[in-house]
Amino acid sequence: MSGSFRKRVAAIVTEYRHNSHAEVIVGRLLGGLGYRPRVEVVSLYTDQVPANDMSRDEAARRGIPICATIRDAIRADHCSEPIDGVVIIGEHGDYPVNEKEQMMYPRRRFLEETLAALDELDLAVPIFSDKHLACDYDDAVWMYEQMKARGIPFMGGSSIPHCDYVPNFEPQRLHSLREAIVISSGGLEGYGIHAMEVLQSLTERRKGGETGVSAIRLLRGTEAEVWAAMDRGEWPEDLMLQALRAIPGLPEAHPRELEPTPALFAIEYADGTKGWIVQFQRLVEQWSFAFRHDGERVTAALCDSDLDRPFAHFERLTRMIEAFIINGREPFPSERTLLTTGMICAAMDSLFVRKRVETPWLHMVYE
Repeated sequence: MSGSFRKRVAAIVTEYRHNSHAEVIVGRLLGGLGYRPRVEVVSLYTDQVPANDMSRDEAARRGIPICATIRDAIRADHCSEPIDGVVIIGEHGDYPVNEKEQMMYPRRRFLEETLAALDELDLAVPIFSDKHLACDYDDAVWMYEQMKARGIPFMGGSSIPHCDYVPNFEPQRLHSLREAIVISSGGLEGYGIHAMEVLQSLTERRKGGETGVSAIRLLRGTEAEVWAAMDRGEWPEDLMLQALRAIPGLPEAHPRELEPTPALFAIEYADGTKGWIVQFQRLVEQWSFAFRHDGERVTAALCDSDLDRPFAHFERLTRMIEAFIINGREPFPSERTLLTTGMICAAMDSLFVRKRVETPWLHMVYE
């Protein structure tokens, strides 16, 4: 597609600088990082402009206006035709952190102002919003319901669930999944949501579909608390070790010898399925998983994400975003994004109150 035949997109971002999500997604849609876009970014709103901002130079080079408000970016009055889609990147930037250690990105505000402008134009175009919906689950539910009420196709989440599995396996194995563990790294919320989405992209494919989550516990690794829980049989050591073996280049030693204080997310599904995330700070840089199925069989694989530029897993995500905007079809259930948002919010609640949190509001059913 080229010229006037390409779908027109408004981009709404927190900040646009080197290696930000705005650069590796919107930057690709602008033709950067060796990417050939199939849609056309026609307007750009940046909430913050850091010292290393790239947006002004990129916009000037592409002849795209930097808009003073989200409303202006959505209206795109300089275009002869209305926009066909919206890409929201509410990730990175200088924002406050709340008492639960959650970064308070303005994702609800971004969507609220986007919907208000679309309403003015009587438009209902596809919207992509990066990562989870909000740090507050009530906000997330509002966002989800507002888009559903308008008939707006929605795609959210991150790049990691869409990576290739190494080794690949037959999806039918997931139909009998009853236990799964995901290996993760980094910050509890910001990177934990990637692992939540990997976990949910696996568990939702079990026979009968998704029935929701009944309880969540997040243990921060202090004084070997996570390893003590493993020794008590509260989470499966064998699944963790098989998931770690899927990551190349790791030391041979047991991870408890290499990292004494990981974090552990424990997820109890309403149908009895169990999920865990073991989140390390230094041991790993990628995501992997292992799950038990067909009785005692175990399948393990790496989520093959890149560690260096140009981050090919973001190219795959960008291709998915483009296809979504062009055809208006959600590539996976939007309920996944709502559920994983609720899961990470409940996990941070659990950390704050230092106990297991029951989550009847997450008894969410979808295919």
